Amino acid sequence: MRHLEARLRPSPRMPVLFIGHGNPMHAISDNAFTRQWAALGAELPPAQAIVVISAHWQTPGSTRVTDAPRNRVIYDFGGFPDELSQVRYDSAGDPEVARILTHHLAEYEAQLDAQWGLDHGTWSVLTHLAPAPQVPVLQISIDAAMPLPALHDLYARLRDLRHRGVLFIGSGNIVHALGRVRWEGGGPWDWAEEFDAVTAEAIAERRVDLLTDPFGHWPSARIAVPTDDHYRPMIAALSLLEPGEETRFFNEQIDLGSIGMRSFVTA
Repeated sequence: MRHLEARLRPSPRMPVLFIGHGNPMHAISDNAFTRQWAALGAELPPAQAIVVISAHWQTPGSTRVTDAPRNRVIYDFGGFPDELSQVRYDSAGDPEVARILTHHLAEYEAQLDAQWGLDHGTWSVLTHLAPAPQVPVLQISIDAAMPLPALHDLYARLRDLRHRGVLFIGSGNIVHALGRVRWEGGGPWDWAEEFDAVTAEAIAERRVDLLTDPFGHWPSARIAVPTDDHYRPMIAALSLLEPGEETRFFNEQIDLGSIGMRSFVTA
């Protein structure tokens, strides 16, 4: 393992991001959300690897890490314009970095996976945040069967790699109720605003106990998080923070009535 660790050089502590990725159409849109992603990307320190934990790679009962030398783009959606399926995101993977990640997750028997690529939870954001990546991009899957407190403990095992040039990004949405989307316009639902506000306060105060049990503490969670696939990447990003580390929010709006775009980055 020692020769693999040399693959990632010691570095100043890298940021952690949680991105509310929302509608796949953001990949080909110029709007307030995508401009903020681009501006943030221009401010980030140089990374040695980008590792994304996306809501769209769920592997119940296991944790997987991409290790293909080149990443294929996955068009994991339907009903959108053909233009969206023409998006290309040319990026390399890195089998050695993948092995480092799985080594840190050995307690959870993490496995390498050369079949997956980059799903739209990753490339729709990175086309703006890192449009021409000079470093490898990898994904780590989400064990959809794992309780949220255990999921928090799992990703915390990777925290030290922030001091070896790894930029971690969680990509999902805290409020994500597709069945309540207001496609024809209109403001946010009251319950969406309520859940967004209480979780924002809990994130700012690092109340992991509340955030890993949203249904036990906030009635609005039942509507705002009908399934927790998009909520889990926020827990992953939160787990990578060091004690006392502060965050700042951006893209705090609720889109289409029921999709929370709230995002954070370590300050």
